Amino acid sequence: MSLHIKAKKGEIAENVLLPGDPLRAKWIAETYLENSFCYSEVRGMFGYTGSYKGKPVSVQATGMGIPSAMIYINELIREYEVKNLIRVGSAGSYQKEIELMDIVIAMSASTNSTINKDHFQMDDFAPTANFELFMKAVDHARNNDVNFKAGNILSSDTFYEDDPDTYKKWAKYGVLCVEMETSALYTIAAKFGVNALSILTISDSLITKEELSTEKRETKMGEMIELALECF
Repeated sequence: MSLHIKAKKGEIAENVLLPGDPLRAKWIAETYLENSFCYSEVRGMFGYTGSYKGKPVSVQATGMGIPSAMIYINELIREYEVKNLIRVGSAGSYQKEIELMDIVIAMSASTNSTINKDHFQMDDFAPTANFELFMKAVDHARNNDVNFKAGNILSSDTFYEDDPDTYKKWAKYGVLCVEMETSALYTIAAKFGVNALSILTISDSLITKEELSTEKRETKMGEMIELALECF
């Protein structure tokens, strides 16, 4: 039983979806999983296990930001032997052709966090998706007419930037969008030799300033969830 999840051994499946928002975790379990049960409510960071098309699947909220995500990802892998982790989150677009509700499949994750630099003594580590999960997502999206983009994203430690044009230095180099957890997910998965992928729905645009409502961020991202579930 881990410190922050406190599920019993065997209650968490080897396939786990990782939304940041606990209410999105609840919605996913109630909407997509059969016979689901809540295995954790610690700190309001809900975790559920059920089945999707006969396969056991868990959903664990991770909170916002790299430090919070690292806690839950570490415990899922080290204490519960999870093998496949897919982040399902929201992101802000950095490119004009990527619009609200579009899906981004993250091949890699740049970051302004110093956590990896601290660990690698200021060398750069390139956090990258698992190839097999990535190709499953791409193939399923193509075969089902899902509008998606794939490429490099940014995992940022800062939500509210002092300079509203900060995003442009990343956009210039083709970074597709910004979120706050994927770099940690890919790094920890690489450390422990498990599989990780991040699939994101665009919830706002740094270019047009459009944004989804809180309610839509919690419950209107079904296309992304279905795409992730089909990867298991």
